[in-house]
Amino acid sequence: MLFNTVPYAVFLGTVFVVSWLLAPTRRLRVLFLLGASYYFYARWNYRFLPLIFGSSSVDWLLGNAIFRAKDPRRRRAWLIVTVVLNLGLLGFFKYYDFGVDSMRALLGSAGIRVPDLALQLTLPIGISFFTFESMSYVIDVYRGEIEPHPSYLEYLTFVAFFPHLVAGPIVRPRDLLPQLAAPPRYSAELGAEGLFLIATGLLKKIAIGDYLALNLVDRVFDAPLNYSSLECYLGVLGYALQIYCDFSGYTDIAIGSALLLGVRFPKNFDAPYTAHNIVDFWRRWHISLSTWLRDYLYISLGGNRRGRARTYVNLFLTMLLGGLWHGANWTFVAWGALHGVALAGTRAYGAWFPPRPSAEPSSPWRRALGVFLTFHLVCVGWVLFRSDSFQKASLVFKRLAEASTQHPNLDPRLILVLGVGFVSHFVPANWFHAAKLGFGRLPAAAQAALLFGVLALLRTVASAEAVPFVYFQF
Repeated sequence: MLFNTVPYAVFLGTVFVVSWLLAPTRRLRVLFLLGASYYFYARWNYRFLPLIFGSSSVDWLLGNAIFRAKDPRRRRAWLIVTVVLNLGLLGFFKYYDFGVDSMRALLGSAGIRVPDLALQLTLPIGISFFTFESMSYVIDVYRGEIEPHPSYLEYLTFVAFFPHLVAGPIVRPRDLLPQLAAPPRYSAELGAEGLFLIATGLLKKIAIGDYLALNLVDRVFDAPLNYSSLECYLGVLGYALQIYCDFSGYTDIAIGSALLLGVRFPKNFDAPYTAHNIVDFWRRWHISLSTWLRDYLYISLGGNRRGRARTYVNLFLTMLLGGLWHGANWTFVAWGALHGVALAGTRAYGAWFPPRPSAEPSSPWRRALGVFLTFHLVCVGWVLFRSDSFQKASLVFKRLAEASTQHPNLDPRLILVLGVGFVSHFVPANWFHAAKLGFGRLPAAAQAALLFGVLALLRTVASAEAVPFVYFQF
């Protein structure tokens, strides 16, 4: 059930009405939200419902076991069980076939014939997200940052809550569980903010992301040698804009949907292409994942507590594994390695050339140069991220290096959408905030008229079939 379809609108509307009718009985309302979330997941593949239910139940029990255990060795043993079960589950479904195929190719190159042991497994949608969320709960209990949640029902709902279930954001237990445990509160301002975010998310996804994907990006990456260097360059820029609009649009719809149900998710994007270096980029891009990797992987590896060299290694390993998290393909590993090297290099540069306390702020031109270079470094990574293989990525880079400028395939409408997308990305954040507040202050009739206008625009520009969100594959 895609967020950008009529069935989801009907589903969300139904859940909204029923959940607030049940608001006086909080436990019954939570039970309904859990049932609605499982129904939402079952619409994709009901056979995997036992998977999400089972993994959630095991982690809830392990969290209680860790909290009750007084012996540090026993507590650590339960934690190891948690990590092995969660990562084992994720690894089996996501990386088993990848590992088998990679090993067969490696042994085949050495002349050793190995039978095909791949299982052609179906990847459970959202497994990367709900596994990380559930595992973080147990780790937080182990670290003493939270106590075990008393309600099994609320914990199951935390993991399966449908707005974040399939593609995030990765919501921490300390952010969502207290909201599920508290009496629900609704206000017209909260509802207006939710509707505004859903509308802007759909505009990003359909009017910009899908349009660029179908009319430029997919064509360039499928056959880069059919296009000039200029067209390939704009195709790469288009993908940078597409993946941002697609994923941040999904996040906006997820946050807006949760707000309609009285729940607030943390921010997940903050104009990432305005970043002046790669560290700043990861403070702005997919914030829930980057902070998860920092808190549960980078810090667990030692963080910056064991000297500079180990800090750089930890940064590299964190991003390498973060790249592998995105998918079972060596191009994702290379993408993660690129960002790991860039983060370590930026950290090393800051250590070798620390700013003087009395130094003046960077000039606008120097900051603009930093934004330009950072964005294009990110775009190099996006070529790897988008390509199915290194061969496909090399064809894109090869065509870009030729510097040909003919552009018979560039429709003016494509240039317009690219321009609107990037300009809207660079407008000051307070403009968007003011627009959101202004929408909330409008009379209900005016809000309805604006939303109807957005729907009419989306109907005009939408493709014949709904385009899945990019991050569904992860």
